[in-house]
Amino acid sequence: MKYRRLGNSGLEVSALGLGTNAFGKRADEAASVRVIHRALDSGINFIDTANIYANTESERIIGQALEGGKRQRAVLATKAGLVRGQGPNERGSSRYHLQQELEDSLKRLRTDYVDLYQIHTFDPHTPLEETLRTLDDMVRSGKVRYVGASNYAAWELMKALGISDRSGWVRYVSTQTSYSLADRTPERELVPFCLDQGVGIIPYFPLAGGILSGKYSLAERTPSGSRADTDPGFGRFLEEKNLRLGESVSRLAAERGVTPSALSLAWLMGRPAVSTVIVGATRAEQAEENLKSLTVTLDPETEQALDELSKPFLYGEPFATYRLS
Repeated sequence: MKYRRLGNSGLEVSALGLGTNAFGKRADEAASVRVIHRALDSGINFIDTANIYANTESERIIGQALEGGKRQRAVLATKAGLVRGQGPNERGSSRYHLQQELEDSLKRLRTDYVDLYQIHTFDPHTPLEETLRTLDDMVRSGKVRYVGASNYAAWELMKALGISDRSGWVRYVSTQTSYSLADRTPERELVPFCLDQGVGIIPYFPLAGGILSGKYSLAERTPSGSRADTDPGFGRFLEEKNLRLGESVSRLAAERGVTPSALSLAWLMGRPAVSTVIVGATRAEQAEENLKSLTVTLDPETEQALDELSKPFLYGEPFATYRLS
């Protein structure tokens, strides 16, 4: 396994991380536990979840899977800030909400600390000073080791870092964003910012929800058992331009004797400022397949071909983003 520092911090994370959005939803408890154990055995140490995944089931399952000494082998990351309920304080990044959500996450995860606590999205209704002071207090208490952001624009991150530096509070060491061959919009502002400020990028949707895995095509948009088949809302991502890109990447991968998933992930792991790439899996075999990306070395010709294929995705709207209304 290859390991990298998370931003400018001293924390080492596996170049390939495990995303757990499907645990307790598209993957049942037993399958999810097998995936976690297989990931740890392969050297993957970065496990990413959130308080809202599968209505908290993801955190609960991870907590169970990490019992018996496995917790020390994991760099455990969770998030809070998106909508948890209908109450007036069940969303956002206020001190009230974050402290409650951290305590609940710790109980579900069966641990007394999280390695990386991330604000799931920018909260326009709460002063950044309140959020950042709360995160600083969490680190000082020992319940959180590092803090990160998610779904922040570059200017929002810069404002946050400026406040933290001025006040002597902990800084965001990482940010999560949609980033893949099907979404290169972070390269316009976010990547240069992160390189300048020493913030590590953690891409989500690295395979564009499976579009870059060869699973989907213009001829077969909803293969049986796929995410598009089990999650009707996923259909919004199956635009013709995305499917055509997926087909092109599959052809390029076939010419080089690798899978389209491995090729796409290898390209992303080689991008500037990327610390770890979180990839989901619903079966242990899927996790095994994702590991092949670590053995792929992109020659200049292949990298240039992928850059050209994905060049149109530098512009336009992100593949996905999650914001509070």
